Amino acid sequence: MTTPTKTNPVIFIHGLWIHSAAWAPWIELFESRGYSASAPGWPGDGPTVADTRANADALNDQGLAEIFNHYAELVGTPEVKPIVVGHSFGGLIAEELLANNLVAAAVAIDPAGVKGVKALPFAQLKSAFPVLSNPANLHRTVSLNAKQFHYGFGNTLTEEESDALHDAWTIPGPGRPLFQGASANFFPHSPAKVDTHLADRGPLLLTSGTEDHTVPLKVTKEVFDMYAKGESDTEFHVFEGKGHSLTIDSGWNEVADVALNWLANKGF
Repeated sequence: MTTPTKTNPVIFIHGLWIHSAAWAPWIELFESRGYSASAPGWPGDGPTVADTRANADALNDQGLAEIFNHYAELVGTPEVKPIVVGHSFGGLIAEELLANNLVAAAVAIDPAGVKGVKALPFAQLKSAFPVLSNPANLHRTVSLNAKQFHYGFGNTLTEEESDALHDAWTIPGPGRPLFQGASANFFPHSPAKVDTHLADRGPLLLTSGTEDHTVPLKVTKEVFDMYAKGESDTEFHVFEGKGHSLTIDSGWNEVADVALNWLANKGF
């Protein structure tokens, strides 16, 4: 492990269906660049993929508020605020932590849409169908099979690479965050609400893969447009040809390098 030379530690936040251990290559890379880095899981996650699969009920009813509060408590009020890097719903949590001035900067990689987004592409609906098709899933966890994972995450990959990622990293995911995201515009105090006009906060980088089925480019572009109406420091990066697996597939280094370069440009 490299002795940290950077002031701000980095916290990685995973998204739905992927275990926090999948961040291991990112942690190693960021530590080689002088950061202290960690990837604590969601409330209810087991320490390993196998443990989480074996105790899926521990994730029942874990929603956006519970996940946010979990990370807010982990961050606490340190003298030096951390940087957060989140993927998918982890990206949304990263945005919320930043909007609440709990962190110094945030990178939201293909983040779940915030309240106010109107775009609802077919690919996104199809990716969420395994959960949203059954109202009972609001209170329980759902696992993706290899075919569902290939559509939602690995659509730009060979079936072999997608299946290998599915076998290695997927865990049951609570249905509640997806229902909360889908219904956000109907509830004034939705846990998916983020203050996109807040100017007094650290910088935010939003990214999107052009081929993402789970959070399509159109969705993240609309989120960026919401931020652009305010005065906050928000930037947008598009990854050509990448899908939702971009943080864990063979091209993850390109995504990590963009995040590292952006942080360096922001003085972190």
